[in-house]
Amino acid sequence: MESTLKALRDGESVLDLSPRSTVSGGVEDVYGEDHATEDQLVTPWNFSVASGYSLLRDPQYNKGLAFTEKERDAHYLRGLLPPTVTSQQLQEKQWINNIRQYQVPLQKYMAMMELQETNERLFYKLLVDNVEELLPIVYTPTVGEACQKYGSIFKRPQGLYISLKEKGKILEVLKNWPERSIQVIVVTDGERILGLGDLGCQGMGIPVGKLALYTALGGVRPSACLPITIDVGTNNEKLLNDEFYIGLRQKRATGKEYSELLHEFMTAVKQNYGEKVLVQFEDFANHNAFELLAKYGTTHLVFNDDIQGTASVVLAGVVAALKLIGGNLADHTFLFLGAGEAGTGIAELIALEMSKQTKTPIEETRKKIWLVDSKGLIVSSRKASLQHFKKPWAHEHDPVDSLLNAVKVIKPTILIGSSGVGKQFTKEVIEAVTSINDKPLVMALSNPTSQSECTAEEAYHWSEGRAIFASGSPFDPVEYKGKVYYSGQANNAYIFPGFGLGLVISGAIRVHDDMLLAASEALAKQVSEENYKKGLIYPPFSDIRKISANIAAHVAAKAYELGLATRLPRPQNLLKYAESCMYTPVYRNYR
Repeated sequence: MESTLKALRDGESVLDLSPRSTVSGGVEDVYGEDHATEDQLVTPWNFSVASGYSLLRDPQYNKGLAFTEKERDAHYLRGLLPPTVTSQQLQEKQWINNIRQYQVPLQKYMAMMELQETNERLFYKLLVDNVEELLPIVYTPTVGEACQKYGSIFKRPQGLYISLKEKGKILEVLKNWPERSIQVIVVTDGERILGLGDLGCQGMGIPVGKLALYTALGGVRPSACLPITIDVGTNNEKLLNDEFYIGLRQKRATGKEYSELLHEFMTAVKQNYGEKVLVQFEDFANHNAFELLAKYGTTHLVFNDDIQGTASVVLAGVVAALKLIGGNLADHTFLFLGAGEAGTGIAELIALEMSKQTKTPIEETRKKIWLVDSKGLIVSSRKASLQHFKKPWAHEHDPVDSLLNAVKVIKPTILIGSSGVGKQFTKEVIEAVTSINDKPLVMALSNPTSQSECTAEEAYHWSEGRAIFASGSPFDPVEYKGKVYYSGQANNAYIFPGFGLGLVISGAIRVHDDMLLAASEALAKQVSEENYKKGLIYPPFSDIRKISANIAAHVAAKAYELGLATRLPRPQNLLKYAESCMYTPVYRNYR
């Protein structure tokens, strides 16, 4: 991946530490809350000590009926609450029961967002303790529908909205955000939301959802997270004509106008928050995603989850699957449907890992990987018309017009879908790949569920139960001929929360490909024999906090090894240090 991006940077590497940047800034735990143990008293600071009515409406400190008698006296809460005093555990039980009453996933999403806006710690406690049940609600697939209807369900703003109206004033806008110690920013321009296309300003649901997972799964404290939507317009006519649309009612800005706004944003972020703030680009269209990663990779701490996070989690699944399908990475032939930012990012990281294992140049290992786009198999005769990120995958071969024919001639052992278009892995395609392999690995990665290349049921039935299957969105277990099959979910949430935590705890100033490989290897090692017996190539999400801490430790270790870490001296035990830094959502006692 770095080799591809270096070509766009005129050969500059992230390890060069560009003279255009300086190490500065960073964040501090101003009030000592991160370092306080759970039984230590903390002060509910806002701009002054929160008390009374304002305390009940401050989501960071509100505990609802869990305020003790002593706290009610000390903070002027008498009469503002019913007389009963309850526990966080009972509140959690009440909320999960209420959420389960809703039949429509979007209603559950709205209930969770309401809780996040009123009682932050209870929201995260609920999410951490019920992660497998609630992850599909607060993130994919439900967040996709929430973004589509964001204007209609909009109640109160979350995050920062930076539009073309703020050009020349972005630094001032950033200073309007009440928190100063920001460690992670997730930013989108809404042009390619999941597999749903251009949702403009309504893409805010994605940064909000991602950062909720950074906290719940990766332990980054909520006050250090900042969701941002950059609104440059939308080309979605339906939204432009929707009376409830919340964004700019104009066609998307492109070219110089767009790049100048993004550059002002990136400059302002670094000026306001320092060198060590992580900026995660999310759901940008292909033509902008690669350019932004290449442009700012040597001057900022930047990460693109669609390119790098997806690649890392898929590589982890492939490495883990080798125990089920046999052989080494280099023994397999890969065929991708989809050659956008996700597909080419995954392919590049697999080629890089293959190169590392075999000590073969990456130009050679790429030849084991083939990509199909909307015009057919990517081959050398098409090179002149290809976008720059597709060119490394244009191998010598006769043109092939369809995925089915590509399967027949390439004979892949591993089939990966990242097309964003549903139902592309047809019965004929699955049967063809099964006829070539005893146990084909089939990964249908596109989100949300409606855009998945095939369902788990289709994969198992059409392969007669022989496929090892994983998908981007979750599927229920499938029964086929008396046997129950469990499919893995190649969810980026396995990687990015722990990856981000590793960058934060090490004080990293750049992201390097070796950190992504370290994250993949750490995740693959978390798959147990019990998981393998069920046909799973990912560990259960119930262990996600432990998994994230493990990934964070490996990423931090690699940052120190590469000389990209600034938090010195290096902790002796990075795993214990990562665990100690993780935010825990239990209630604190107030003075």
